[in-house]
Amino acid sequence: MNRLNIVLFVMLLASSVYLVRVSYDARRLYAELDAARNQEKALATEFERLKAERQAQATPLKVERIARERPAMRNATPAVTQYVTHADAAPAAPASGAAR
Repeated sequence: MNRLNIVLFVMLLASSVYLVRVSYDARRLYAELDAARNQEKALATEFERLKAERQAQATPLKVERIARERPAMRNATPAVTQYVTHADAAPAAPASGAAR
């Protein structure tokens, strides 16, 4: 009977150590899950802020103003338009069916 009590006591100690370990792991995993959820909320908030900022930057008036200010762009007029022709280009064939 004495051996049986020792075996049962050892099993009780082992199961209590296992229970403590499992409880610790559960708490640690819950803390990691909570931290991940908080990070998800922060990233979702940042994403919404960036999306709103991108939408504000993409208004046609803002794009036109930036295009005029930064690279000093201007509207194309016939006075500033240059036409480039290729000197080696063969003359275009007539559209009628003359060539047979």
